[in-house]
Amino acid sequence: MARYLKQGQSMADAKQAESQVSQIVKSILEDVEQRGDAAIRELSMKFDKWDPKSFRLSENEIRRVIDSIPQTTIEDIRFAQSQIRRFAEIQRDALRDVEVETIPGVILGHKNIPVNSVGCYVPGGRYPMVASAHMSIVTAKVAGVKRIIACTPPIHGEIPAATVAAMALAGADEVLILGGVQAVAAMALGTESIGPVDMLVGPGNAFVAEAKRQLYGRVGIDLFAGPTEILVIADESADAEMVACDLLGQSEHGPTSPAALITTSEQLAMNTLTEIERLLKSLATADVAGRAWAGNGIIILVDSLEEAVTEADKLAYEHVEILTAEPRYFLDRMTNYGALFLGPETNVAYGDKVIGTNHTLPTKGAARYTGGLWVGKFLKTCTYQQCTPEASVFIGKYAERFVNWRILRDIGSRRCCVYGVMGMPKTTNRSRPACTVH
Repeated sequence: MARYLKQGQSMADAKQAESQVSQIVKSILEDVEQRGDAAIRELSMKFDKWDPKSFRLSENEIRRVIDSIPQTTIEDIRFAQSQIRRFAEIQRDALRDVEVETIPGVILGHKNIPVNSVGCYVPGGRYPMVASAHMSIVTAKVAGVKRIIACTPPIHGEIPAATVAAMALAGADEVLILGGVQAVAAMALGTESIGPVDMLVGPGNAFVAEAKRQLYGRVGIDLFAGPTEILVIADESADAEMVACDLLGQSEHGPTSPAALITTSEQLAMNTLTEIERLLKSLATADVAGRAWAGNGIIILVDSLEEAVTEADKLAYEHVEILTAEPRYFLDRMTNYGALFLGPETNVAYGDKVIGTNHTLPTKGAARYTGGLWVGKFLKTCTYQQCTPEASVFIGKYAERFVNWRILRDIGSRRCCVYGVMGMPKTTNRSRPACTVH
């Protein structure tokens, strides 16, 4: 039976924090919608101390930024983007348009059509998140998106050069230095100077995630990707220092980042707690990582690997690292996760930065019903159909009987059928039989 050796904040505390975030985001979105560029500028000054002449970088400004970066950094960016592009292309090739004649004269098909415009949010208020530019922009390009606008915040009042270079090299059509909810709002709602998009993608903090949630429906979104999460599943073969490092490595992303350990070994659990305390004494990001672990850290002791699978699927975390003797046991059995990292040689940082899979992944339990960002998220699978005259008569007979059955059922409630078969206006065209009631 699973036992919690350490738990994070209570559900009530989490709900209260979410409610406060929701109200703040709601007011910002309303302000941007009403006042456009003026609101964007005021919010940028308030939250980022950033008030440039233009939030959008010109081609010359982007070129100067790229030229200021060491060549090795440019090469690293190009390498990472080549890995992400290659895997995205493989995914795109797996998605085929189809067309089939299901019965004589009836043609059915679907096309995978790219979204026309996408806004990519690249977080970075606390640290530069260069890889997020690859994950969203490169993948959207492979999908065939026509217009890609990308926003990233300034860091301590400065343009994050490597992030801007990654955005430009990935193929963004517009690059803006603008962060937080105001950036998401500007892309989704549009302002006097920023054209609205059809879809928002990219990770972010709790405020960005909530903004995407509130904007969903007015625009599409990739998924709810909020503060990063990590789950380590380990047995007695795991190294406690490695477990502690990997938990804190994600906790340092922000004070609300959850980190969990599920283990069959109580000794490993105790050793991991000791290692975390030791590492927090010297870790440069201990102020953030320590608060995240204190408030959101979880350790669950289980009796078996089977129980570990059950508990892991309940958590449905974003990153799941498997440090057991047989890592693929979990690949074969787990169903709820953003991405799996199998074995001690495959750490989360590889997936976050460079290996080729996408690091924009579901959080807060969304892995129960969706995977992460991939090329298919930028595609609309749209169906079509076509009938020959003969096939229309054949199909129409079945449609007519279904429609008339409904009409006869509803006629007592005085519903009136003003249309012919399946919503089509009544017609004298012999290939489309009209409703026999009218």
